[in-house]
Amino acid sequence: MSLEKEDVIVDYIKQGTPSFRRALLALFAGGFNTFAILYDIQPLMPELSRDFHSSPTLTSLSLSLTTISMAISMLFVGSLSDAWGRKSIMTVSLFAASVLAVLTAISPDFHVLLVLRVIAGIVLAGLPAIAMTYLSEEIEPNGLGIAMGIYISGNSIGGMGGRIISGMVTDYFNWRIGIAVIGVLSLAATLLFSLTLPPSKHFRQRSLNLRTMAESLLSQFKDSNLVCIYALGFLLMGSFVTLYNYIGYQLAAPPYSLSQSLVGWIFIVYITGTFSSTWMGRLADRHPRHKVIWIALGIVFTGAVITLSGNLWAKIAGIAIFTFGFFGGHSVASSWIGKLAKQHKAQASSLYLFCYYVGSSIGGTTGGIFWTRFGWAGVIALIIFFVFTAFLVSLRLVSVSEAGHA
Repeated sequence: MSLEKEDVIVDYIKQGTPSFRRALLALFAGGFNTFAILYDIQPLMPELSRDFHSSPTLTSLSLSLTTISMAISMLFVGSLSDAWGRKSIMTVSLFAASVLAVLTAISPDFHVLLVLRVIAGIVLAGLPAIAMTYLSEEIEPNGLGIAMGIYISGNSIGGMGGRIISGMVTDYFNWRIGIAVIGVLSLAATLLFSLTLPPSKHFRQRSLNLRTMAESLLSQFKDSNLVCIYALGFLLMGSFVTLYNYIGYQLAAPPYSLSQSLVGWIFIVYITGTFSSTWMGRLADRHPRHKVIWIALGIVFTGAVITLSGNLWAKIAGIAIFTFGFFGGHSVASSWIGKLAKQHKAQASSLYLFCYYVGSSIGGTTGGIFWTRFGWAGVIALIIFFVFTAFLVSLRLVSVSEAGHA
């Protein structure tokens, strides 16, 4: 009997089967699409500041408003997928976001750009709000950690690729063409996603009821362990976006004075996230998750402190170490949600990502205030505060992790 036929018979998609490989390829492509569009504007912020005569803090809204609108949208998209299906919503989301990326490139002014970015955030919610639920429903439990790690690897490569490509194209042409190129590449990734993602086998359609949706969302806060995971997502992402929003401003200014292409290529360190998310995902499948989280937080802290060095190569190394720790921690925390949530997994995943991207918006914009007033040392001080708070939160999760409930 062929593997294809075996896939139909078994309850879950198993590691090593064609369906497993297709699912991971599709979600890798979807993650690339989503995060290339979301973050392609981040290295371009100095260019936007010059073009639209806006301050770094104001310019940061081009990302912060996108992430906050995406976070709010996620609260509803997860429930919509319970009624309308997983794959269809993810596909429409990716296509609409790709078209909006192209439209953003022709924005006549900064206000229109912000409006388009807000709408893009709303539709971008479709994939991240549902992907984790799809994986937890369709992938066998023993393979969930590695599957989540590979999906997050797609996120990291998308974030890296979006930044590098938009930065390089901007250096040779302008930021508008840089964003348009990302939109075209994202359309291709959407096609790959649609053609390769296996249909849901464990999806059970439920009617859409707003009251029930609100109740199920609120019920997730009754579990203090889930609340701790939500807080970890907030603090991890707040740290991450704070660093990446303002490193471009520092590297483009004296004494470094790097070109837009070189600033974009700094984001090649994202590749470390591809390895750490998979590696720590596997560690979390075999060891207490709180200990793996501590390792990730220690790595994030170390990398952030190293970036205080005035040496360019040391600073880049610090960014790489920081990124390695962040993606590893996010991989562990996000897969933990699927194991802790006993019901309404889509809503639990949506709330995690809501807090995660609210952390991005708040941390990213607050970091602008620290950058303006205290320089790079102020940015790192804010990140250290986030990391220390995340460690305190993780202490609450020790008992549930050691008891083997997660």
